[in-house]
Amino acid sequence: MTDPRFTHDYLEVRGLRVDFDGFVAVDGVDLTVTSGDLRFLIGPNGAGKTTIVDAITGLTAATGSAQFGGVELLGRSSHRIVRSGVGRTFQTASVFDELSVLQNLDIAAGAGRRPGSLLRRRASVSPEVEEALETIGLAALRDSPAGMLAHGQKQWLEIGMLIVQDARLLLLDEPVAGMSHAEREQTGELLHRIGVQRTVVVVEHDMEFLRRYASSVTVLHQGRVLAEGTVAEVQADPRVVEVYLGSGGGTRGRRRRGGTPVAGATSTPLPARSAASAGSPTRTEVS
Repeated sequence: MTDPRFTHDYLEVRGLRVDFDGFVAVDGVDLTVTSGDLRFLIGPNGAGKTTIVDAITGLTAATGSAQFGGVELLGRSSHRIVRSGVGRTFQTASVFDELSVLQNLDIAAGAGRRPGSLLRRRASVSPEVEEALETIGLAALRDSPAGMLAHGQKQWLEIGMLIVQDARLLLLDEPVAGMSHAEREQTGELLHRIGVQRTVVVVEHDMEFLRRYASSVTVLHQGRVLAEGTVAEVQADPRVVEVYLGSGGGTRGRRRRGGTPVAGATSTPLPARSAASAGSPTRTEVS
């Protein structure tokens, strides 16, 4: 049954622009992601992927519009954006290593409580925390220190911490970087579970992971949307092939005046699926 809280949730970005003192990092990006659509953002080095996430989450100043659930996010402070149901992860998981898995989730769930109440021992665990433990697959490790978890498990714990904060838009930056093959598979299944109702955007470089789990893909190049569609559609797009295989890497960024290109980018192949690659993950550096 669909939770009514998620009924009208979707990310709508229009004319997003990020300008670092004349260097245009994001240049008029439009992006719409609905709940249930597991969207992957890919692109060559300097394409603007992480900068877009930074702008949506209030870490980078931007112009244009970025709305979630009808609420304008641009111009808001980061903590107010979090309260609007937006959560993000970074390449390195931010968890409290000395505390248990359960304590990490409990603290995250109490983000809206008074600071003093976070230190009190509670007689029972909230249903939200119990459900998150099951969702991220760490119920058996609930009393283990987070610092003892494997790399992939720490990433799952951080995702669980966003879930108990009632994040309905999840922006994940390279969630499978450094993971084993088994951890990547479990992460992909986790993203599908949490993405049934939530809006999930993944910045990723692992092309095999993308092929297996992405619902749709947005390809960015030189701060703009180059192509969008299913994995098969973007992989067959001649513009995408040129960027990854040809001379399309070009130069990155533009000055406001004079049109002088600045900062280079390196093109990297977007490999096609083959029988040889189907059984093993391929990590392609493109950011």
